[in-house]
Amino acid sequence: MNILTFGPNGSGKGTQGAIIKEKYGINHIESGAIFREHIKGGTELGKKAKAYIDRGDLVPDEITIPMVLETLAKSKEQGWLLDGFPRSLAQAEALDKALKEAGMKLDCVVEIVLDRQIAKERIMGRRLCANDNNHPNHIAFDAIKPVEKDGKLVCRVCGGDLSARADDQDEDAINKRHDIYYDDKTGTMAAVNYFKKQQATPVISVDGAKAIKEVSALIMQQLP
Repeated sequence: MNILTFGPNGSGKGTQGAIIKEKYGINHIESGAIFREHIKGGTELGKKAKAYIDRGDLVPDEITIPMVLETLAKSKEQGWLLDGFPRSLAQAEALDKALKEAGMKLDCVVEIVLDRQIAKERIMGRRLCANDNNHPNHIAFDAIKPVEKDGKLVCRVCGGDLSARADDQDEDAINKRHDIYYDDKTGTMAAVNYFKKQQATPVISVDGAKAIKEVSALIMQQLP
């Protein structure tokens, strides 16, 4: 099964992606992880991508698309869930074309809908686990609040060290990312609407303001 997921930063799409991955045994491909791999490896594409990411800007298509398509091709047999791409209408069109040319069927699109202000508050309170970024930890929500150990907060799932991304505490950077996502002309919402208009692939839209388990249940009920 091949699934595409959409949701603003702070919507919990990474967490839901991990749950879907576990159920269907498919690869969870995050565009951010692809970028980090290239950046850590010091590749030329990685160096170029880092400059944009550090500014909170959208990484250009000529850098992003080759990275993503290469990874999808490696997961063709097992199936994949793509998270964080496409982020623009142009990328959606390019991805749709590339998938068809490669003979890879897109089975479902999942959209997690969330109010912009709520999404911002979630971003600023989230903490990242050193062992797994998909372990949910948030200082403002009791259900996923980190636990205290030896005088410091650690991951509620595995006890790993926690950190806050610098750009998660930068309101200007958050606003930049959300400006891109909520743009329904050329941004990510335009990409969501592109797949809705195609009508060739079912699009599941769920309320991201609900609890993690509720959101997960709603998605699972509607997946083909």
